[in-house]
Amino acid sequence: MVKHNNQLQKNHFHKDWQRRVKTWFNQPGQKKSRRTARSKKALASGAAPLQRLRPAVRCPTQRYNIRIREGRGFTLSELKLAGVNRKSAKGLGIVVDHRRRSKSEESQKLNVERLQAYKARLVVFPRVHGKPKAGDAQGDDLTAHITRDLPALPATYVAEAPRAITAEEKEFKAFTALRQARSDARHAGKRAKRAAEKKAAAEEAKK
Repeated sequence: MVKHNNQLQKNHFHKDWQRRVKTWFNQPGQKKSRRTARSKKALASGAAPLQRLRPAVRCPTQRYNIRIREGRGFTLSELKLAGVNRKSAKGLGIVVDHRRRSKSEESQKLNVERLQAYKARLVVFPRVHGKPKAGDAQGDDLTAHITRDLPALPATYVAEAPRAITAEEKEFKAFTALRQARSDARHAGKRAKRAAEKKAAAEEAKK
């Protein structure tokens, strides 16, 4: 073994590296071929949505939860409330996430309404022309104007119009109110116990 800062013995650094390099000079041609194939596939699929429908969820942590973004997939409870079969959801362009849970009524209601709005606009062409199945579009729906855009995400909040500050709001001390509420919550158990003991002692004295 070579130790310390000594010279490397018999260092073979004159190998023919040019023969061991792999090149891809067909990258521009392959890029064009993939783009053409995607265009053909999109035309063959008909008037399919440009993207798959995803739920509206809030960003994590207290810093960003005012923002609403697209989530991974709809919960099973949201699909059930919206009347969408979870097995046929994928064929309708709806993404399902069986691991996610609906933890608030507001978010669940928001996503159920999003699913219902999507269903109202959905046009399912029959596989065999002239032989529609249950749930397939019929009549004028087949020739109606079709948009491939998904329902937009809802607005996060409605901005309040500017107004004058009232005298009551000027007198209100937010820091004192927060500290008082924090203190009340911390001592609630002790105060309840003390009141119960006092009441029990008063009843015992009456006897």
